[in-house]
Amino acid sequence: MSSAATTTAAGPVPEVPINRRMITISIMLATIIQALDGTIANVALPHMQGSLSASQDQITWVLTSFIVAAAIATPLTGWLCDRFGQKNIFLVSVAGFTIASILCGLSMSLGQIVGARLLQGIFGAALVPLSQAVLLDINPREKHGSAMAVWGMGVMIGPILGPTLGGWLTDSYNWRWVFFINVPIGSMAFYGIWKYIRPTAAARRMSFDMFGFATLSIAIGALQMLLDRGEQNDWFSSRETWVEAIVLAMSLCYFIAHTALRPAGKSFFDYRLLKNSNYVTGLLFIFIVGMVLFATRALTPSMLQGLMGYPAKIAGLVTAPSGFGTMLAMMLVGRLVGKVDLRFLLATGFSITAFSLWQMSRYTLVLSPSDIVWPGVIQGIGLGLVFVPLSAATFATLTPEMRAEGTAIYSLIRNIGSSIGIALVQTLLVRNTQIAHSSLVEKVSNVSPAYQDALVASTYNLATQNGLTVINGEITRKASMIAYVNDYWLMLIMTLMVIPLLLLIRPPKKNVPVEIDHAAME
Repeated sequence: MSSAATTTAAGPVPEVPINRRMITISIMLATIIQALDGTIANVALPHMQGSLSASQDQITWVLTSFIVAAAIATPLTGWLCDRFGQKNIFLVSVAGFTIASILCGLSMSLGQIVGARLLQGIFGAALVPLSQAVLLDINPREKHGSAMAVWGMGVMIGPILGPTLGGWLTDSYNWRWVFFINVPIGSMAFYGIWKYIRPTAAARRMSFDMFGFATLSIAIGALQMLLDRGEQNDWFSSRETWVEAIVLAMSLCYFIAHTALRPAGKSFFDYRLLKNSNYVTGLLFIFIVGMVLFATRALTPSMLQGLMGYPAKIAGLVTAPSGFGTMLAMMLVGRLVGKVDLRFLLATGFSITAFSLWQMSRYTLVLSPSDIVWPGVIQGIGLGLVFVPLSAATFATLTPEMRAEGTAIYSLIRNIGSSIGIALVQTLLVRNTQIAHSSLVEKVSNVSPAYQDALVASTYNLATQNGLTVINGEITRKASMIAYVNDYWLMLIMTLMVIPLLLLIRPPKKNVPVEIDHAAME
């Protein structure tokens, strides 16, 4: 991607240097709209439900369809780039995502918006991995840290700001603007990619493995469905969950066996990626980061709105500052990558994240806005310190021709981690609330000191139905708070457990370029 010279009949003609700044702006616009759409529609669901005449169970398909479609289409990125060229796939993805956003905003029925969201997920699946691959390609190795800082800001800020922006658009205009906002941004991204990214010839080295793609897609789809609907179906008490689990297990077994028996380069997944220890370790860490980041993001707003009566806008405002912590950390750490041991940066980031989760584990039902803002900012700083060096370390020893597929799998693992994390904390939240509620109820009696004090204050009276209702509601609030705190403790323990695994990462040697297979790149 560096400037070179081409030879013509008139002699060598120097190529115009690539415009890294405009390319970065263009691809980050594409990344942001895709990252935003994973969460921006969440707060608009109640408005969509009434407008589209859907039940509460049906309207969740607006979220599920996007997640499942994106998860299935993400592994295709490497093969599509090999077949049709990176720039062409980028342009088609941005155009398709923008058009699908228009269709979402124009939808008049549940079926229409679910279909449009499926298209959004399919076309948007390649945007995040492609943006990462392009940034790695257009920047020299010594600037990969700064490039990953820019990329990480787009990927992590999107989910954080999505609910806040979605709530403002829905309240100020209409839920349809949650999707229409993508049109001007997508148009600018399309123009920038078309004008500034140089086209590359399709290598066509990879054959399309239909059986491998089909089995992997079915496995990913079944996993996403199981995680998304498991809590609603009471997990394995439901026949649907058992069917999804069986389909997942069978498809995954077929995919692993099929991939292992085919020669390298002939299967849908290039298992040579798994021979790179840094890359495999990076997948493990990004899985944990996905679990901690998105699980915490799912917990805090629901806690604020459900237990403390925060309106959606205010809940978004007090959780949004964590994004500024992330941006600050990424701007700083981007300059440190290559100068400071990556393992030290990662250990610092995980430690700061653990400290923020410890602060969250001390939450009570009486919290001021600053009690929410500062732990969020600290967590944002910690995750920002993790995300950039982790991306740099993961791809430091990966050859350029494997980046498209490598970044696609990296994004897929991060999304799977977030899905599992959210499903895990939500399940534990429900069950721990029930356990804590039962435990607290056992301690309520006419002779308990706390009850006697409340009775004197005329707050509760177990002799009346109204008194029973009031005290049960208060017990439920306290039980829910205990369950939230238990979830934060779980995230804290997971974060601390992953720190010793940093010893598995081998820092790249300084001033030694990554070996490139030039024949494969031509």
